[in-house]
Amino acid sequence: MNSIPKDPNILFSYINMMLRDDEYESLEDFCASKDVSPEEIKSKLSAVGYVYEEAIKQFRPL
Repeated sequence: MNSIPKDPNILFSYINMMLRDDEYESLEDFCASKDVSPEEIKSKLSAVGYVYEEAIKQFRPL
């Protein structure tokens, strides 16, 4: 994961901000632009208690 935060809590805020501010249409678009897989992001964030809710384009606490 280059060019995105490595700390999971900062990553959580960063991704949600990018998706909320309509920088990207979806998590997949975000991941493609950063050359990282959605599964890798979901795994890293689920390890610290966040789950992706596609309907609202956000990671949320479990």
